[in-house]
Amino acid sequence: MEAAAGGQRALLRQVLGWRVAAAVTWSVLLLPICTAAFIVLSGLDPFHPVRWISNSFNDLYTSYVIFCIFLMSVVITVISIFNVEFYAVVPSIPCSRLALIGKIIHPQQVIHSFVHAIMGMLVAWCATVMTKGRFQFLAVSCTPSESPEDAVPQMCLNEYHLFFLLSGAFLGYSYSLFYLINNMNYLPFPIIQQYKYLRFRRSLPLLIKHSCVESLYFVRNFCVTYYFFGYIPKVWICTTMDLHIDSKLHPLDTLSGLLDLSLFYHTWLSGVFLLMTWYIAWLLFKIYATESHHFPIQPTFAQETDQCLPKILNSNPPLLIKFLALQDLMLLSQYSPVRRQEVFSLSQPGGHPHNWTAISRECLSLLSDLTQRLIAQQEAAAANGRAKPPVGELKVPPQTPGAVGIEDMSFQSQRSNIVLRASMSPLVKPSLMPVKTSPGSDVGSSFSSPALSYKMGVVDVKSPWQGPVQSPHVMRRGPKLWTSVSDQQMNGSHHESFPSLSAARAGSEAVQPRFIYTWLQNKQEQIKNFLSKRALIMYFFSKHPEASIQAVFSDAQMHIWALEGLSHLVAASFTEDQFGVVQTTLPAILNTLLTLQEVVDRHFKLPHVSSKPPRISGSLVDTSYKTLRFALRASLKTALYRITTVFGEHLNAVQVSTEHKKRLQQFLDYKE
Repeated sequence: MEAAAGGQRALLRQVLGWRVAAAVTWSVLLLPICTAAFIVLSGLDPFHPVRWISNSFNDLYTSYVIFCIFLMSVVITVISIFNVEFYAVVPSIPCSRLALIGKIIHPQQVIHSFVHAIMGMLVAWCATVMTKGRFQFLAVSCTPSESPEDAVPQMCLNEYHLFFLLSGAFLGYSYSLFYLINNMNYLPFPIIQQYKYLRFRRSLPLLIKHSCVESLYFVRNFCVTYYFFGYIPKVWICTTMDLHIDSKLHPLDTLSGLLDLSLFYHTWLSGVFLLMTWYIAWLLFKIYATESHHFPIQPTFAQETDQCLPKILNSNPPLLIKFLALQDLMLLSQYSPVRRQEVFSLSQPGGHPHNWTAISRECLSLLSDLTQRLIAQQEAAAANGRAKPPVGELKVPPQTPGAVGIEDMSFQSQRSNIVLRASMSPLVKPSLMPVKTSPGSDVGSSFSSPALSYKMGVVDVKSPWQGPVQSPHVMRRGPKLWTSVSDQQMNGSHHESFPSLSAARAGSEAVQPRFIYTWLQNKQEQIKNFLSKRALIMYFFSKHPEASIQAVFSDAQMHIWALEGLSHLVAASFTEDQFGVVQTTLPAILNTLLTLQEVVDRHFKLPHVSSKPPRISGSLVDTSYKTLRFALRASLKTALYRITTVFGEHLNAVQVSTEHKKRLQQFLDYKE
């Protein structure tokens, strides 16, 4: 295990190492261009353009500007390191306000915010040095206003410089906070593969616009914060450094001081400079990290076995490697006939389709896991609308595996059977799950308990729940998971239980634990009811339905690539599979896809679930994870149409259930 983990870490360093180095290098190389633009705009003088341009170019070669560029390179490197450490291919979506607060105060996020605040202060200091004028130094000489003739000059605090430094720290912290809230550590993979230069050029106008607008909002918020709390750092700096306050100047923590347009412009410009340099490093890392990677299907040397696509898919690599592997599978299934032949090939010696078996097994496993997750989510949503049972009810033991049976489908794989057998809920197919009675069981004897009789299916025909006249809604309800004493009496279960001596002994042993359990359950329900009536508590604890749905489909990009890769390989096997390796698993593939489509369709019929995707604005921050469920639904339907269009009427010979045959026929008739 340790050797495998070490090999996976080495593979991650091999794949990601050069990408990070290239992103940091380009970010540092673009830094002088951003610095030159900042110097030109900070000395803006439209009434004297020649002097303005000449002074700006002269400042580019000064020693303090070169030192600032070197210091900014260190800042960019630190920011890039945090981008690498905090990236995620699956977004973290808090479902409640309390969860969001927990993310903000998490120790890792606190460190992230603190370091970004320090880096923002360094950038602001570089901005004050390059701007020059009244912003350059923290301490300046001044004379007391009482006796200006014979007064001794003394050192006073330059509040403009302090304002700049604090604004840089505020902007750095705000950037870190928005980095968390907007899931900016999420790496969205491009739908259409493009060159890195084209992706960067397309995003550059959005980056500039986003930096300008966001800097405007951040500076506005900082001005409000400084108006109320600006005197605290000012007094602390003066006390610590033994500086005085120049009474001739207006303090900046007043309305007259904050209405200085020159101060506001230079603070906004330094914020734009900070955000642009950091966003460029963030954007380049995203572009390089999501670039497609070519994984070999078969190893050329024995040492490359762990780097092959089937091996990576069936192991537990870092999520970024798994996403890149599934992306490579999707690309080769569409555009690489040579690599598809390697997938369909047989091993020598032996003649086994190891490549296809490993790839198809992992894809079906991903789709089956998603199916189970959606079924659990739908059962939870359905349970929220039902009345909770009383605390004192008795819980019937779960049914044995032999008590539930489904139609015999020998063509299906073991994983596909698990998916159908596990969905023992009215949400899937109650008609496929009749309750069977074990042969030879004496369920009607006087020694059989009511719970055992109910479990084995023996009930009174006089009960309103049984008999020839029965409601279809009762039929769909199936066996009840909770049975109370009153329910047993209603169902006609008047059988005698165990002998009186055994019952008395069991009752004397269980009365004390049952009383404590009942008391604890009642107290728990009382506390829940008390807290649910408090609006402030529910404001933080209540879950947002849309966020909960987005969290269920947060990793749906993997399943979309698995769907596309698997369906393209199946469609290509109709003409390219010389050995028929795909035909052995075609029933299991169809069964998995059709079951998933049924569950997905049922998900969109749940309350609080929108059937139309929200409109995504053209912003720099990617929010495509909010629409992954709609992309999954479209990819699933496209995958089924891709298979049925290629195979046509040949699919009638595939052994699937009657329900799935009807669904397949709808796809064949283009009526789905």
